[in-house]
Amino acid sequence: MTAPATINPGPLTVLVSTRAVLTLPDDSLLLTPATISISPVTGKIVAIVPAVLPRTSFPASTTYVNYGSKLLIPGLVDAHVHLNEPGRTEWEGFRTGTRAAASGGVTTVIDMPLNAIPPTTTLAGFKEKIAASQGQCWVDVGFYGGIIPGNADELLPLVDAGVRGFKGFLIESGVDEFPAVSSTDIALAMTTLNGTPTTLMFHAEMIPPITDSVGDAVQASEAPLAPHGSLNAYKTFLESRPPSFETYAVDQIVSLAHLAPNLQLHIVHLSATQAIPILKAARKSGVDITAETCFHYLGLASEGVEDGDCRYKCCPPIREQLNQDGLWEELMAPDSCIKTVVSDHSPCTPELKLLPPHLQTVDPAPFMHHSDSGVDMTADLEGGDAEAPKQAVGDFFAAWGGISSVGLGLPILHTAAKKRAAADATATAPSIVDMVRLCCAATAKQVGLSHRKGALKVGMDADVCVFDEAEEWVLRAAGMHWKNRCSPWEGHRFTGRVRETWVRGRKVFEYGGADGGFVGGAPVGEAIVEKRTV
Repeated sequence: MTAPATINPGPLTVLVSTRAVLTLPDDSLLLTPATISISPVTGKIVAIVPAVLPRTSFPASTTYVNYGSKLLIPGLVDAHVHLNEPGRTEWEGFRTGTRAAASGGVTTVIDMPLNAIPPTTTLAGFKEKIAASQGQCWVDVGFYGGIIPGNADELLPLVDAGVRGFKGFLIESGVDEFPAVSSTDIALAMTTLNGTPTTLMFHAEMIPPITDSVGDAVQASEAPLAPHGSLNAYKTFLESRPPSFETYAVDQIVSLAHLAPNLQLHIVHLSATQAIPILKAARKSGVDITAETCFHYLGLASEGVEDGDCRYKCCPPIREQLNQDGLWEELMAPDSCIKTVVSDHSPCTPELKLLPPHLQTVDPAPFMHHSDSGVDMTADLEGGDAEAPKQAVGDFFAAWGGISSVGLGLPILHTAAKKRAAADATATAPSIVDMVRLCCAATAKQVGLSHRKGALKVGMDADVCVFDEAEEWVLRAAGMHWKNRCSPWEGHRFTGRVRETWVRGRKVFEYGGADGGFVGGAPVGEAIVEKRTV
């Protein structure tokens, strides 16, 4: 590493701090003082010195910012986000979703193939999504394709067009245009994609072959466990999606993995720790399979969910504290199968959460039935009028499942880690270096972007998050930047706040700055459509 002034005689932006997490040539991470030199022309990091150089080391025209002891880390790569545009822009959109990402130090998001209309299951649908994103993105956006019954012929053209991976559901997704796949569909996707530089991902829940449900219909995966108890009780919902839903699904995926020995497989939003031994055994036997978990599974537990508070509903569900403890332990294990932590930002309009009056911030809209719970509730609605049944308010089975949190991940993870360390000195909790590994480097690798994202290293995109790990704050609705200000994180106290976000050498967010902090004036994010090579 050498002084930047001799390397880059053009315009220069220099960011310095006594603490930065740098990526070394062997891809290991180091917390060290650093002077990071950026070309505003190319948007790349042009030099790094592992020391704080004074302003006088650079030409007078240099933009020089000294952050003192605030942390400089790579911009986060959130590899699991639902932006929902086009088609469901009342739920979220490129503009609002990426602004929320930028406010939390996330400089790259990877958009899931649902819940947009059309979904990204065809080349034509992918082109529509790219067109919809133009001029709206505050951070860079990559895209996943989807696997559904009958679209195997679309998969390789989508790889060539630049999708970062594919996702399929082993249980109903909740939207009609993205149906679940059978074992035959999975096998066909695996053989089609084997040997290609992509990742095949699964929502790993499926109905066990024998269950207490609605008779023979269960064999066609139409309805999981029939609920026993109040539909407003979180315990009832949690028991309707037991860990066996995840273990059966992971078992099926692993049983088919021999069809694609040269394909990266991945389990999205792992919740149940009971699936971990299956994944670790598969990895030990040579299967290329990894998993992610989510910020909400690491920061929330079922014991803290009030009955009727459907803001907490997601699938797989938030499980017990004991399960959360197991996720933390696996996350920090040397041979962990959980390689990444993501948001799974899956928003909807507040009325679809069917919140009780004391939790509502908007007037409820007309009742709309959804099937994302996986439980067939149509019999309850037959013969009735179009109005919501009284029990629909606070009904975990009728409410939409998904948690809004894009841009909150770093404060959630940092706060939860500090609490664990404070409660038990022997507890495993990640350091800031671990958080960079889990949320920046590994997520970039998962989507084939390690050559430009997820690291503070010469030649990389100058994506930088400035993090004040000491600041304490409480999330209020006014501090939510996604489209619909409805989240179970409202009212939570966090330790650590993102102060600034830089995307390819341009500052796009500054907490407390003009225009709600979005000081860049206009979106600078780009659609990532380069063909994946690794």
